[in-house]
Amino acid sequence: PLNIERPPQGYPVIVQAGSSEDGKELAAATSEAIFTAWTSLPEAQAFYRDVKGRLAKYGRRPDQLVVMPGISPVIGRTEAEAQAKWAELQALIHPSVGLATLAPFWPGEDLTKWQLDAPPPYYPEPPKGVNSRAHVVIELARRERYTVRQLYEYLAGARGHWVVIGTPKTIADRMQEWFENGAADGFNVMPPVLPQSLNEFVDLVVPELQKRGLFRTEYEGRTLRENLGLERPQSRHAARQPKVA
Repeated sequence: PLNIERPPQGYPVIVQAGSSEDGKELAAATSEAIFTAWTSLPEAQAFYRDVKGRLAKYGRRPDQLVVMPGISPVIGRTEAEAQAKWAELQALIHPSVGLATLAPFWPGEDLTKWQLDAPPPYYPEPPKGVNSRAHVVIELARRERYTVRQLYEYLAGARGHWVVIGTPKTIADRMQEWFENGAADGFNVMPPVLPQSLNEFVDLVVPELQKRGLFRTEYEGRTLRENLGLERPQSRHAARQPKVA
């Protein structure tokens, strides 16, 4: 081991991203936070139960891994304002960019021949290597009956993560629902426009969450580990204390 003092966190928080079988197993064995993508509450709940249920075989407790799905909030002071912001953002996506976003999920397909305002002609089995993300995308397209254009607009805007459009109260309601119903320990907030959307989240949504007792009013500590509620790990290299005779 290095002959220098340990960092304040013990070691940096280990974060794993992805929801494939291998990814879930890796997270259960080694990670302290997992960044994942789901667009419906039942899917998020199933993933949460699954990955938390794998921890015991590695001698770990459920609270030693925090599940943090991505959320992309589109915030307006009214529902109409939020929807207008979303429409404005979607109008900026050129079809060639949108189709390129879909290409990994339909490998070998010439998507330029597809009708943009009709549903995809077929739904493939997820290609090997991107199974978790492909599952999210294909199920989203089926469930919402999206057209090709609607699907690539959704993906290009939030990279397949959960998009919530509405007032600060609406955003807080949805986050609270996921948090209190076994779908998330927290969220990775992905503002659609920086810095504007981040400022709106901080100024409008955070106070709403604080009123409900769902968001801190002061930080728990000075490190990311402390603020995520994770324990400081014991050093594997600490000198053993001699036994007293």
